[in-house]
Amino acid sequence: MNNSSGLNKLIFDNRYVKELPADSESENFCRQVSAASFSRVIPTKVSKPLLLAYSREMAVALDLSVSDCNSDYFAQVFAGNQLLSGMDPYAMCYGGHQFGNWAGQLGDGRVINLGEIINSENQRWVLQLKGSGLTPYSRNADGLAVLRSSVREFLCSEAMYHLGVPTTRALSLILTGEQVVRDMFYDGRPKAEQGAIVCRVSPSFNRFGSFQIYTARGELDLLRKFVDFTIRTDFPDLFEESTSLTKTDYLHWFEQVCQKTAEMIVHWQRVGFVHGVMNTDNMSILGLTIDYGPYGWLDNYDPDWTPNTTDAGERRYRYGQQPQIALWNLVQLAKAIHPLIEDTELIQQALTVYNQSFSQGWQKMMADKLGLDHFEAETDEQLCQDLLSLLAEVETDMSIFYRKLALLDVANVDDHYSFDQLLEIMENAYYRIEALNDDYKAGMVNWIKQYSIRVLKDNKTQADRIRQMNRVNPKYVLRNYLSQQAIDKADQGDFSLVNDLLEVMRRPYDEQADKEEFAKKRPEWARNKPGCSSLSCSS
Repeated sequence: MNNSSGLNKLIFDNRYVKELPADSESENFCRQVSAASFSRVIPTKVSKPLLLAYSREMAVALDLSVSDCNSDYFAQVFAGNQLLSGMDPYAMCYGGHQFGNWAGQLGDGRVINLGEIINSENQRWVLQLKGSGLTPYSRNADGLAVLRSSVREFLCSEAMYHLGVPTTRALSLILTGEQVVRDMFYDGRPKAEQGAIVCRVSPSFNRFGSFQIYTARGELDLLRKFVDFTIRTDFPDLFEESTSLTKTDYLHWFEQVCQKTAEMIVHWQRVGFVHGVMNTDNMSILGLTIDYGPYGWLDNYDPDWTPNTTDAGERRYRYGQQPQIALWNLVQLAKAIHPLIEDTELIQQALTVYNQSFSQGWQKMMADKLGLDHFEAETDEQLCQDLLSLLAEVETDMSIFYRKLALLDVANVDDHYSFDQLLEIMENAYYRIEALNDDYKAGMVNWIKQYSIRVLKDNKTQADRIRQMNRVNPKYVLRNYLSQQAIDKADQGDFSLVNDLLEVMRRPYDEQADKEEFAKKRPEWARNKPGCSSLSCSS
């Protein structure tokens, strides 16, 4: 033990294991777990933990210093080799709908929670290791993770945070020294890959499926206990600690969940993020982006795109359908908590909060993306829909288009404005300029003219409009091909690009003159390359 380390000063609260029922079976083997919220389990030790990267911001939130994070002690702890005083490791039990079908018990199959700390700001943070070994919920898997998926999760967690998207966080990325066998393409050709562990951090990892499992099993007393625990722990500002919770309180809480979920989805749509696996077990009760598996970022704007090869046929979780799927998932949560409220009409009324919150959030988001003072429904609804249709008509890079649109001098757009003039600022936003036909060019020029008229109504200076648009339209997003390049280098023992991406994504809205290569559109070689275009659910 390193007595001088800030790690030994972490204050563990562990309210989850203290207040909720534990699995009565102490042995760690895969099984159905009933009448319990979690199973205690110890992380599997690894041979050669090596820290590849850590988040400075997350370390500060946990009251850890630079020297703490760069120590061998840190690597041993967050590889699962050593438990700190106060840690009480466990895996959570939950169920869920997967691709629209009830899957029964799922649970933390390759995640082990180390415990919950209270930091110096009185904030609650749950520390968990992803890829740290077998749990009772691992089913037919091994509970481990490989380097490629771990790099993606680590980088994306922090990139999303800096983009302002509600998200779980990542503290560290550690190489284990072990080999893990994976069939990346599900084609019967498994191979050994480097193992890795990510320490994920969140105020709570409770999911919609955490509630569904109790109702599905008829464990309604446990359902009430879990809902009460969740409200008091994760939504402490809603209710007095001493009061007994009522049906009205449950409805108020559910409305909060609906609102938080809507806000998260608006942010996803704003930055072009596609989750890829919006199963109910991957939906956070706090409206946080959780479980970064086969996610992706829109390069060319395509509402029908999904990064998940498993979803390639149905495209259930495509970008354009994410708002509808979020509502579907909320309906499943509503069904799960219905036994506590027993009033379908009131629950349906609570669900309308989602639609209202999403609609209002989407309108404000689009107004901000276009540099408008506010959203005028009678004109701006059509203006936005026309733009989205044009973006989808040809391969248009979403991030670059909005960023470049801020540079348009609307005061100089007149009846004689041409597409060639627009191309002077927009050329880099198009993947195939030769595909831009005359009808498209005429349509885009007409849109630019309508947009300019609308912007001029606000009487805003060009500089103010640029500032407004650049605050919500990122220049840098974690494009899949960038992550894949970092993974390819890391596989060869070069971890520099992992840290370079971590650094550039810390300021995604800023002009970073020496980082321009990270703002380029997807190169042609990456169009169909595995890991650059789509991903499987494989670890």
